Amino acid sequence: MSLARFGVLLANSFTIAALTAFIAVAAALVMAYATRLTRSPLVRGANRLAGLGYAVPGAVIAVGVLVPLGRLDNALAAWLERAFGMQPGLLLTGTIAALVYAYLVRLVAIALQTTHAGLAKITPSMDDAARSLGASPAAALGRVHVPLLTPSLATAALLVFVDVLKELPATFALRPFNFDTLAVEAYNLAKDERLAEAAAPSLAIVAAGLLPVIYVSRRYFQATRS
Repeated sequence: MSLARFGVLLANSFTIAALTAFIAVAAALVMAYATRLTRSPLVRGANRLAGLGYAVPGAVIAVGVLVPLGRLDNALAAWLERAFGMQPGLLLTGTIAALVYAYLVRLVAIALQTTHAGLAKITPSMDDAARSLGASPAAALGRVHVPLLTPSLATAALLVFVDVLKELPATFALRPFNFDTLAVEAYNLAKDERLAEAAAPSLAIVAAGLLPVIYVSRRYFQATRS
């Protein structure tokens, strides 16, 4: 594998992983905070439903995402052709948006659990103090909760980032044309029995996975000592 090819794989993998981690953490923060604000069964049910995605294999999620996206694409293409005479083809299937959506279905549970754990450490009296000073729920979230949740949100982002890096079935089925990641490249090389060449992307995934482990371990030991 050439250095240029490895650089492209690294850029693709890190870009899609960082994008998914950011969206997952943002979604988890909103969902967890909504659960804190209200006791609505609908909100709690949505949180529980979102948490089930991690138990579903990536291949199943890929198929589950691909079928409705294909129907939506066909409906959009038919409407555009009737309304404007355009033939756009597939707008969502085989795009980065479809891939990120599949990742979120499976991995938002990780960010949600970590965010819930961080919010549980923030006492309700802080919410009451912010309200008494005239802060709205959104302002309290941005000015009080987010600064206190920064370590938890960083941990959630790192965990999602690493899971995306090593995710193979959904990536293999939904990735755009000519968009390969480290996991896909390692699989293709190993399948062709080019094990020596498969070592580089595999080791890159392992090295990326060590960073959150070191970070979380240091946080745990600091918390136990304090």
